Amino acid sequence: MTHAPGPIRIGLVDDQQLVRSGFKMLIDSQPDLEVVAEATDGREALASPALARADVVLMDVRMPEIDGIRATERLLAKADGAGPKIVVLTTFDLDEYALAAIQAGASGFLLKDAPPEELLEAIRTVHRGDAVIAPSTTRRLLQHVAPLLRSQTQEESPAHAAVASLTAREREVFELMAAGDSNPEIATRLFLSEATVKSHVRRILAKLDARDRVQAVVIAYSTGVVAP
Repeated sequence: MTHAPGPIRIGLVDDQQLVRSGFKMLIDSQPDLEVVAEATDGREALASPALARADVVLMDVRMPEIDGIRATERLLAKADGAGPKIVVLTTFDLDEYALAAIQAGASGFLLKDAPPEELLEAIRTVHRGDAVIAPSTTRRLLQHVAPLLRSQTQEESPAHAAVASLTAREREVFELMAAGDSNPEIATRLFLSEATVKSHVRRILAKLDARDRVQAVVIAYSTGVVAP
């Protein structure tokens, strides 16, 4: 007899109780989602065993003592690859703190005032691990800081070498990933099956040593594969 999988376990890290309460009410209203841990700042988050065992953590970027960027970095380092997926919450969609959080290991970011359905879908999306969160917003952020990303990445860098190692087909898929296309959209554009696209994406992430699609998109901008 097989058992149905349990709800997606969510951790909330925000120094404003009103924000946490609002998110908790919304998330717990969904049958497939459950808030299992809360923390008021990065220090409390790092000390919480329940939060470390969450599937997805919504992490405020700007908090006292240990901010969301350092908390993200330390939480994932402590988990050694087995930790939660982290979505950083920000007030501004061009907040460079959000980029720093993605570089620290977050799987994407979301505006705090995003519509409820967008927040819920973002949690489910990042838990699946198969799409960039809020791709249009992520692209705006990356386009904003693309010159800085490129200036930080030398032509002889491992990232450039990894991109150069992609096959012609993988390069096509990579460029569409960087443009924010989902697997079904890539499959349609390239006349491939979705299973084939998923295989290409797995190989691309492995070659780029990228945790997920968000980090792959950052690499695309930093190496000039995608220009703003």
